[in-house]
Order: sequence, then structure tokens, then C-alpha cells
Amino acid sequence: MDKYIPLSIPNFEGNERKYVDDAINQGWVSTGGAYITKLEENMAEYLNVENVAACQSGTSALHLSLVEVGVEPGDTVLVPTLTFIAAVNPVRYQFATPVFMDCDDSLCMDPVKLQSFCEEECEWDGEVLKHKQSVVKAVIVVHVFGNMADMEAIMPIAKKYNLKVIEDATEALGTCYSDGKYKGKYAGTIGDFGCYSFNGNKIITTGGGGALTSTDAKAVDHLRFLSTQAKTDPYFYVHDEIGYNYRMTNVQAALGVAQLEELTEFIKRKNDNYELYKSEFEGFELAKLMSFRSNTYSNKWFYSLLIDRKHVGCDMRDIVTALDEKGIQVRSIWGLISNQLPYREYEAYSIEKAPCYAERVLNIPCSTQITVDEIKYVSAEIKQVLQGVW
Repeated sequence: MDKYIPLSIPNFEGNERKYVDDAINQGWVSTGGAYITKLEENMAEYLNVENVAACQSGTSALHLSLVEVGVEPGDTVLVPTLTFIAAVNPVRYQFATPVFMDCDDSLCMDPVKLQSFCEEECEWDGEVLKHKQSVVKAVIVVHVFGNMADMEAIMPIAKKYNLKVIEDATEALGTCYSDGKYKGKYAGTIGDFGCYSFNGNKIITTGGGGALTSTDAKAVDHLRFLSTQAKTDPYFYVHDEIGYNYRMTNVQAALGVAQLEELTEFIKRKNDNYELYKSEFEGFELAKLMSFRSNTYSNKWFYSLLIDRKHVGCDMRDIVTALDEKGIQVRSIWGLISNQLPYREYEAYSIEKAPCYAERVLNIPCSTQITVDEIKYVSAEIKQVLQGVW
């Protein structure tokens, strides 16, 4: 195969050009315009929530959520160690202290470890949870690669200890519970706040951009206000709060409106392609395709191949390089955030599974426009590389 097969690229096969041209022709290209409102309204309808605010990025959505739940300097926020660093950096924007939690076999935060930390490492007076005299204000739960975290277990823990739950659903737009207590609820709509990303590699994209929602519709209105520099009186430039330049542009929103129209089809393709990959790796002893939570319908944003490190002779860098030479873009999972230079001084609680997965997970091509032949080629070449034949 001569062409290069990327890991995950945008798919513009709908009304993207039509809507963007319309925004340009109207002259509304910056941080105001009808497409922003339309994207917010359409997302709220899709997610079955009352209010959604578009913003600059998933990171800004997380930061605004931390501001709204009252995270202040010296507070503690519980975060995963196995995730992209953007999920944790906003904690430090607020000069708060992250404490790193382990993952379970879904790659998402382990609720068992979360509960044991609260019970064994903290003090609870019936109203406030404290860790080393620091108030534990919130927990950031990331739905990794579109796999729903165990919200059925996490939410009662958070409620018991009065912790605000911020869902990082930046990789999980469209993932929902198909059974159980939260049947029909989408990732990002279960906790106090939900954050989404429309980065170029996400299941839908606005180039950059993000959105947030909350169980409190008024909080979303307030964060929309903060994201536009908190203009109490926009005509005479009165500002009563510290605001941020976190607003989405109308051109980006025009892309988003078109992309959201295609989301259901994109998720179907992701699921179909996942099943094809699954059949291709069935019975292969050196790697297996990781599953998604059984009582959910996942957007299956990224596919994770779990490598048998005991029997594969090459390291992850060799695997990535060898496949790149064959025209296949893959990537290893993130390095643990608690091991990154800016975060080594912060506490990591009982981290056991995360290091094992960090050494073994390989993400493989998953664009919505990938073909059957390309999936079969990718699968065959990965097998060859893992067997040491290349």
C-alpha cells in the first residue's frame, strides 16, 4: 500500500463548507454570531441537557469548570495519572494541588482506589474532606478514548464526601450508558460539569474548540459570561469579575454545526471499524484489542491494542518507527502525568495498574474514513512487526 494511513484525521463530508462560507459571507467570523448559538442549542438537544456553552478548547472548559466549583489556591483536586496532561494542567492554573489516582482495566479512574483514598488518607467531618489540611474540592474523571468511566461507582463516593465531579468527556462525545442507573445518560452529563473537545483529531472537530455543560443551567450561563471577558455592560465595558478570552469563534462553530449533523454516522463507522479490527486480531497471542465498558454504547474514538510485553522483543519506540516506515501512523499511550517533570513533587496514590498499561497500549488508525482494505493492511503489518518480521 503506497499511501500513508494516519491515526485520526478530520472528516468533512457534510455541510462544513456551506456553513463556513455562510458565516464568512455574513461577516461574522469572530467571537459572536448565530452559529455559536446554533451549535450550543444543537449540542444541548443531542445531549438532552438544558444548557451548553461553546468555548475555546477542552482545556478551557476544564479550567472554567474548576473556577465555577470554587477551586482555590491550596485546595486539592483528585485527578487520573493515565491521561493527557491537559486534563490536569488547569488544576495548577488555579494554584491548586493535584493528587494522582490509579486507573482500572477500562483505563479510566479506579473507583476502588478513589474510595480507599478518601477513607484512609483523608479526614471527613461530615461536610468537608481534607487531605493533609487541604480541602479536597473536586475530582476530574476522564472518559479515556471514549470508554465511559465507572460513574455508577464514582458518583456515590463523590456525593458522600461532597466532592464536585468534573467529567472530562473530551474524547467521549456520544458515549452513553445503555443500561443501569444512568441508562440513556451521555458522558459529560452525569457529574456536576462535563467538558468536550473539538480538536482536529476528535470524533467531530471545529479545528480547535470545546464546550461545557452542567447539571446547573445557570452555572453554564455564568461560564459563558466569564469566557467572554465577563462584560457586565458590554456597551460601556464594565467588568465586575475576572474574565477569560475563552470564547469560540463563529467560523469554528459553523464547522461544528455541520460536524454535529454527522456525529451519529461517525459513531456508527467507529463501531463498525472496531468490530473489523477485533475480528482481525482474534486469536492473535501477541496483542489484543481492548474492550469498552459492557453497559455502555461507546463512540469508540480510539482503539487500544494491548501488547504482550513479555513475548514481543521490540520496544514501543521500535514498533511505532517500524509501522511508520510501512505508512501506518500509530502512537503509544501517554506517559504517566505523575512522572512528568512539572508533577513529580505531587502525591500519587497507590499507582499500580497505570504503569503497566502505559507500557503496553498502542493506539492504531481509527479515522472515520478508513477503508476495509486499510484496516486489514494495518492489522497484518502490526502482526508482522510484533512477530519481529519487518
